Amino acid sequence: MAKIRLYIDHPLAAGQPVPLEQGQAHYLSGVMRQKPGDRVRVFNGRDGEWLAELDQVGKRGGSVTPVEPSAPQQDPPDLWLCFAPIKKARTDFIVEKAAEMGAARILPVQTDHTNSERIRQDRLQAHAIEAAEQCGGTYVPPVDDLTPLSRLLDGWDEARRILWADEALAGPAQTLAGLQGGPWAILIGPEGGFSAAERTRLRSLPFVTPVSLGPRILRADTAAVAALALWQASLGDWR
Repeated sequence: MAKIRLYIDHPLAAGQPVPLEQGQAHYLSGVMRQKPGDRVRVFNGRDGEWLAELDQVGKRGGSVTPVEPSAPQQDPPDLWLCFAPIKKARTDFIVEKAAEMGAARILPVQTDHTNSERIRQDRLQAHAIEAAEQCGGTYVPPVDDLTPLSRLLDGWDEARRILWADEALAGPAQTLAGLQGGPWAILIGPEGGFSAAERTRLRSLPFVTPVSLGPRILRADTAAVAALALWQASLGDWR
């Protein structure tokens, strides 16, 4: 089985050639030393994974032709991750781990104490793609642009519950026993925590469930991974 996996944003069907982006072609030819006739695995987030054959490949471009399906499409549970961006490398880490752990959508949010006033949405989306390529996933979560938390909550669909990792509840770790399945989102705050006004609003919303992630206050990137694992093990597809 071919070991190289590529995300290709084109429909995939047997015998239908699809183009490679210039960066992908350069990676295949210049880094991995692939040549026409070699095989790779490709996916587009919709049609499952396909075994494909390289038609042509070089520094400036190339194409591949899907040959046969190699894995079915596997979509994640209906779980979103909302988080306040932190330092660059740690924000990258959060996006990568969210993609690996089965988040269906990633929403960076601007809070009163968020350190970053802007993000590179395209760069974070690229990290999500790379994570899906490496972990064997067939789905790539979309990464939204930075949105103020207040605006996000103003337009929130109350049918989607929010699991709020509340650092003020540090203590015995909680289980999610008794919570219902369905659409959910996880909310992780910034390094300085949520402001008093944000905490008051979150506690007033009927669709928000505050939880403790254990006896220690976790770094934001650690909290995101812990909350995703807790939800997946209790309500998601790890059960």
